[in-house]
Amino acid sequence: MSCSDTRRFQTCAALFSLAALTTGCGGGGESPPPLPQTVACTSSPPAPAPASSLQDPQVRLVFKNGLGVDGAVVLTLNRALAPLTVANFLAYVNSGFYNCTILHRHAPSFVLQGGGYAAPVQVGGTVPNPKPTRAPIVLEDLNGFSNARLTVAMARTEVANSATSEFFINLANNTRLDGSATQLGYAVFGSVTTGEVVINSMTVAPCSFWTALVASGECVPNPNIVLMSATQTR
Repeated sequence: MSCSDTRRFQTCAALFSLAALTTGCGGGGESPPPLPQTVACTSSPPAPAPASSLQDPQVRLVFKNGLGVDGAVVLTLNRALAPLTVANFLAYVNSGFYNCTILHRHAPSFVLQGGGYAAPVQVGGTVPNPKPTRAPIVLEDLNGFSNARLTVAMARTEVANSATSEFFINLANNTRLDGSATQLGYAVFGSVTTGEVVINSMTVAPCSFWTALVASGECVPNPNIVLMSATQTR
């Protein structure tokens, strides 16, 4: 089964292992009946913290699934190495775009990915449409920032300058996702400062295979892991 449309490629194939980046998505059987959605999210964005020219920005992400995931992750963004990517991410944060979205992809020992779909998403039900996004940004994959464990990078399609809102947290040292003179990479723009315990809880949360969003060997957190709020705190 090939990833024939751009939306599906971004959500289920943009971050496979290198061997799978240009191959199909999906395959195998479907998951058992989905667990119920347990988290309601109605938060609105507060005003961002005053910007400082001396410190890198920080963003606080609050996650919850009603079944063991409940806490905050703080990201420190490197605007010196990835100025366009950081500005893009903060624009989404400060508009409230990420509030009440889900982490829709868990690739074990690889990545957690989100930032594209509004909660709730019923796993095994109607295939969700991605939220409307801003224009794509220029790829900053040669900035010297590696896809190391607990760094944060932008998802994209097979097209270089195609990243919009979706981001992922590296769960391992995924250096094969780094750009080079002969290979397009994925632009890292920050790292997890605090909240590793929360990320660990996400990796053991209930998760179901669903061909609509992920490939074989990956899963969709079920019930949804909801990004309740994303706030610029520095």
